[in-house]
Amino acid sequence: MKYKILSRYLLFPFVLGAGTEAFAQTAKKDTVPPPSATEDWSIKPPLVTPGQLEAPPSDAIVLLGSDDDAGKWQHADGSAIKWKVGNGEMTIVPKATDIETKQKFGSIQLHLEWKTPDPAQDKGMNRGNSGVLLMGLYELQIYESYQYLTKIYYNGQAGSIYKQHAPLVNVANAPQTWQTYDIVFEAPVFNPDKTLKTPAYMTVFHNNVLILNHVELSGPMVYQGYPEYKYHESKLPLRLQEHGSRVSFRNIWVREL
Repeated sequence: MKYKILSRYLLFPFVLGAGTEAFAQTAKKDTVPPPSATEDWSIKPPLVTPGQLEAPPSDAIVLLGSDDDAGKWQHADGSAIKWKVGNGEMTIVPKATDIETKQKFGSIQLHLEWKTPDPAQDKGMNRGNSGVLLMGLYELQIYESYQYLTKIYYNGQAGSIYKQHAPLVNVANAPQTWQTYDIVFEAPVFNPDKTLKTPAYMTVFHNNVLILNHVELSGPMVYQGYPEYKYHESKLPLRLQEHGSRVSFRNIWVREL
């Protein structure tokens, strides 16, 4: 008899545990919401017609598609651009200085096409040297980097965030060949006291290949020293750099994010 009583007490915890687990599983099944509970019908994404071939999407702001669009750009002093304009293209004139958009932007999707000149036109480390500066501050480098025939530090070659991030891969085309940049830029955000809240981020496709994947920027571009953030407006002009090389541009458009 003592043995039987002992056996009952030994078996009881296992029976209780099994029953509790089965109950929990049943209860869990009973609380799973229907599919409709996780369906979001609150905000309907707007319809946008995608671009065909070289055409921008329907909600894009075209900054360079024809010669008339040159009027959307100016030099920093507000004067009309002195770059060469024709056939829907703009080509840098050495010593004419940078140009910037008259319109200001924050976070954007940016598409632009660029072409480096005949290497005979450039000397030393200045081959195809230019850049696109988001908000006029954060530079994505333009450079002649085909097959590494022109040597430069890796965070200064085509597709680099200048002096901050080298591209994941080098997909540069040969000189005098059109190339594309497709950029997603998230502008930095500052607190009311003008301290940094969130840094800027950038994702870049070069010739349709992902080369920078949501990388964090340490601050605006600097040639010497280390970048650091300083308070600035939430929207600023987009800038194209004149660095003495006759780089050409075409088909530039943005979508505000």
